[in-house]
Amino acid sequence: MKKDVLFEIFSFLKSKGITATESEFSEHWLGASESYVRKLRSARTEPSLGAVAICASRLMCAAEQLRQSPRYRQLAEQMAAMSSKCRALVDAESVEFDLAA
Repeated sequence: MKKDVLFEIFSFLKSKGITATESEFSEHWLGASESYVRKLRSARTEPSLGAVAICASRLMCAAEQLRQSPRYRQLAEQMAAMSSKCRALVDAESVEFDLAA
């Protein structure tokens, strides 16, 4: 499930000319090694919560910068929505604990 969201984000960013390759996406948007997405695809594993959280943060940062220009507001909203998807995945898998214990 997390992997599907990341592949969706990669496809979107690639279609907009924001990222060109899986290697670039791995490094710049996931904060991972250049082969990270390739390994995810071949190993049939899910991405780490850390990579998903970094992606959420970087998408939101980009969205906030793009919102400054009326020309890019729609793109900013799309990136913010993708950031929210990533954030929801992280939140869903985060362990809750009782601070009073």
